[in-house]
Amino acid sequence: MDMRIGVARLADGPVAELVGWAREAAAAGLDGAFLGQHLGGDAVLAAAVVGREVPGIEVGTAVVPTPPRHPRVLAGQALTAQEVTGGRFALGVGPGHGPVMEEVFGVAAEPPARHTRAYLTALRALLRDAPPGVTPPPVLVGALGPAMLRVAGELADGVVTTWTGAAAVGGHVVPRVGRAAREAGRPAPRVLVGVLMALTGDPEGARGDLAARLGPAGDLPAYRAALDRQGLSGVHETVVAGDEREIERRVRAFADAGATDLLVSGLGDPAAQARLLEVLGALRGR
Repeated sequence: MDMRIGVARLADGPVAELVGWAREAAAAGLDGAFLGQHLGGDAVLAAAVVGREVPGIEVGTAVVPTPPRHPRVLAGQALTAQEVTGGRFALGVGPGHGPVMEEVFGVAAEPPARHTRAYLTALRALLRDAPPGVTPPPVLVGALGPAMLRVAGELADGVVTTWTGAAAVGGHVVPRVGRAAREAGRPAPRVLVGVLMALTGDPEGARGDLAARLGPAGDLPAYRAALDRQGLSGVHETVVAGDEREIERRVRAFADAGATDLLVSGLGDPAAQARLLEVLGALRGR
């Protein structure tokens, strides 16, 4: 399968645990390990440590909210992570969610596309000022709506999506970001699709558990718009859940839709997640 498959999780938790998690993914034959920024550990620093400790796979962030971080600060972090990992770091950023940025960080919300365009313009210029021997890392943008996909295609090396099914990837994300890149004279961007996945004999139970835990995420404006665009009631409906054949069918659907990378966040107990890695590794090897 040409589509790369990696794993994703929040950067919360002990760094040693994150290293072990990435080692398991690498041992299964997967391509990368990406960390999301939450309210705990620093995703860029954690990705740098993971990349230093786990050779042979890509590491990155998916994603770091930009409003609380000056572009010069983030550029310095990213270039250091790129040097530490020997050129295997990818910087994923996003505008965050207005209510969270205001309530948690005290940062006034701006229109996401306008903020991201200005931020990427500054960030990319700063990344080009890399130390000798360090190649600027690729920049990925968390984007779901038309305006953000246009910015990603014009200014970034790829896009990261979440709560997005294969039909939306093929019918909405890939055409829009690809067209924006072509019109800007840029190479075809990577399309990294984040998906929650459970290898289980009770798929509805897995979706129900997720709805109970993360259902309110669907009320955030960007996520609500993405779900409405797909005709979905909540984030739980985007979960890929089922037996091995169902997992394979759904993974191949993302590849057929034009995703270049699948970033899987496993659900279930440790044994189920370990088995899921085996299934994904086998698919990646075909």
